[in-house]
Parts: sequence; structure tokens; C-alpha cells
Amino acid sequence: MNVSARPITLIGAGLAGSLLAILLSQRGWQVTLFERRGDPRIKGYESGRSINLALAERGRHALRQAGAEDAVMARAVMMRGRMVHALGEAPQLQRYGRDDSEVIWSIHRADLNIALLDLAEAAGAKIQFYRRLHTVDFPAGYARFIDDRDDSPHDIRFDTLIGADGAGSALRAAMDRACPLGARTEFLGHSYKELEIPPAEDGGFRIEPNALHLWPRGDYMCIALPNDEGTFTVTLFLPNEGPTSFATVASGAQARALFERDFPDALPLIPDLVHDWEAHPPGLLGTLYLDRWHLGGRAVLLGDAAHAMVPFHGQGMNCAFEDCVALAEQLDRADSLAQAYAAFEAQRKPNAAAIQAMALENYIEMRDRVDDADFLLQRQLEQALQQRHPDRFVPHYTMVTFMRIPYAVALERSELQRQLLREATADHADLSQLDWALLDRRILETLPALDPLV
Repeated sequence: MNVSARPITLIGAGLAGSLLAILLSQRGWQVTLFERRGDPRIKGYESGRSINLALAERGRHALRQAGAEDAVMARAVMMRGRMVHALGEAPQLQRYGRDDSEVIWSIHRADLNIALLDLAEAAGAKIQFYRRLHTVDFPAGYARFIDDRDDSPHDIRFDTLIGADGAGSALRAAMDRACPLGARTEFLGHSYKELEIPPAEDGGFRIEPNALHLWPRGDYMCIALPNDEGTFTVTLFLPNEGPTSFATVASGAQARALFERDFPDALPLIPDLVHDWEAHPPGLLGTLYLDRWHLGGRAVLLGDAAHAMVPFHGQGMNCAFEDCVALAEQLDRADSLAQAYAAFEAQRKPNAAAIQAMALENYIEMRDRVDDADFLLQRQLEQALQQRHPDRFVPHYTMVTFMRIPYAVALERSELQRQLLREATADHADLSQLDWALLDRRILETLPALDPLV
């Protein structure tokens, strides 16, 4: 598409909106970005959800396309794997990949957002803060924003709107009023509460910094991700109802009792547990599904605004960043906005659905299975088969996290491989009696060689 400084309007200056602003500005679009909050570089960062972000290859690739990788990685902390804290046992590291070439990176949401805002402005994007989208007249190309500081209105004319304004998207609500999108949200039945492990007295980390720490307890769990200033962001996931739930653990004193019973090694690390528990309300967890993401060439949604997911695969941001690259590339190729938006939806919608499903699956794995003997034996076999067939038997986590093959392909292959692992290890205590020739034959018959698309 010939843009020649053509105007384009983005709603939401969070992670996806800021990255997309960079990509489009670099391509010659005249980008204006509207954000309901204030500038975090001036007034500090506000967020409804600040669970640390796990940056994987998909996200890093998108950052490279925008020339943003170096600025972001300067604040990231490497995580080699899950450090599993089983109750009453010494912590055990379960690596994500084969070595340090296959790791993920913890980055605080505020650090990443501020870095991307700086780069968006440097690329030529104009950012207007304190602009909450209020009403949209799509046929007329008119939108009204409200400054919540004084309720003053600000009206604009637009050619097209792109919604990167998160799971509570105001643009999605406006689009849905104009033409129903088939939106539905399925809540998980679990919520989360955020806490913090402060630095040690010398400013270093209190526990192993290069890992995602995980305390699995069956129906609930606690995780901790490192930050570059020596802290850990701790997130406790509990059911909303039940014997151990947010319904029964309401006060700070009850939270302390829960940690004394179920997370005794974590409790001394969280000195402000009672205060933070009472100061931070539980956050909801849900999956958002839409039947359609665009209204012709007038508007399109991406990231959480189109397909919010639960955070248990660490792919929400990475998927949104892939959306940004895909949309920018479709705009390069298409003859019209409507054509670009339709092609973007066709390309990304099946992959968003696949990672939404895998994120839900991964929650069950993290809380129930990481310390299960059958699961650990299957992991051992998975690694052995990867060595025997490196281009065919690629572990699920590797496909999702260290490669850029479509999520839908990763899901399909993972289901085949999971079935093979279950059948091969059934009634076995170890790998010594397996029929390796049969396994090799089945892999060659069912799993074609994989193009990593990296």
C-alpha cells in the first residue's frame, strides 16, 4: 500500500500499541497514538495487571524488526527454566531448553512500555495522553476522547482506527455497538494476587535469579519472576471459591497462615506480605474470544483487545507482538485497508485460538504436573527423542517459545507428541525397557520434518 504519510490512528499506548507505532512510523505512516492514562515517564506507571512478562523468541523477533531489541534486553533477566519448590523438598531446576541458547527473559511491564514509548516518539509517532475513547461514529470517521482529569472532550477525524487498548478495549466496545463482534469471555475460576520479594541487603537477589520460581500445590500455585533491580514479582494464583481460595483467604493474617502452611520457604522472603495482600485486590483471569476482529477498513483489533488469554504460557505479549509485525506486513502488501485487515484476521485468528488453548493447558501443567512422576518421565523421554530426531520431535515448549512456527502448527504437533509420550511411558518406571525402534518408526510416520521459520 502506498502510504506517503497517510494518517493512521492507534488506540492504546501500552506494549502492542507502542510497538506497532514504531513499525508503522518506520514505514511512512503518520501515526497518532491515544492513551487514556498519563505519560508513565512523567507520573509513574499505572497498570491493572503487572505480572512480569516472559519475553521469548517471537517477541524478540518483533522487537528486532522495530530496532528495539537492544533497548529492551538491557533491562531483561534470563530465566533458564522453572525452579520447582515442592513442599518439603529442595528446589529442582527444570530447564526450558537444552542449554542457555534456549531461555526466556523476564522484563517488567513498566520498563518495557517506557522503552517502547521513547522509541515510538523517536520514530515520529505522536502520542496524546489522558485521552480515553468515548464514542466513535465509524461512517463519519469521527471519534470523541475524554480527559478524565477535567472531563473535557477532544474530538478528532480519522481514516482508520487500530485498537491495541487491551482486554477492556473501548474500541472493541464501540465496534461491537456498530456491528456485533460475537465477543465472549470465559473466566478461569481462579484469580491472582501480587506480592514482592525485595533485594537482599547488598542489593542482590535473595534466591536464584536466572529462573522462574514455581511453588505448585495442586489446585493453586505461587510463582516469582526476577527483575533487574534485584526484586522478584510474586504472584499467587488461587481458586475464587473452595477450602483454599480467595473466599477463605481474605485478610493479611489468613494469607500469612496460608504461606506458613503451604509456602514456608517463600514466607521469609516476602516481608510485606500482610500489607501487600491487603493493599492489592485480586485480579481476574479470563480468555476473550471474538468472531471477527475488524469492521471493513474502518477499524481492526489486535493483541489482548482481540484475544486476551490467561498468562500461564507467557505468550500474551509475544503473541501481541507477532500481531503487530503481521499487521504491518499485511498493510505493506494490501491494496486497501479493508483487504489488509481481512488478511490479518485470517492469518492470526487461528493462531490466537491455538495459544489461548495452550495457555489454559499450561496452567494445569504448572500447578498439578511439574512434580508428578509420570510427567517427569515423559519429559525425560521427550528430551531423548529430541536428540534422536531433532528436526521432527521438537518439544512443545520449544516450538512455542524458542521458534516462530505458527501456534496452530505447534498445537497440532504437540497433541500428536503428547499422545506418543503417554503411550510409550505407560506402565514404565524408567526408559530402560522402551522399544526404541518402534518409537523411531512412529515418529518418522507421524511427524514430518519441521521448518522452524526462524
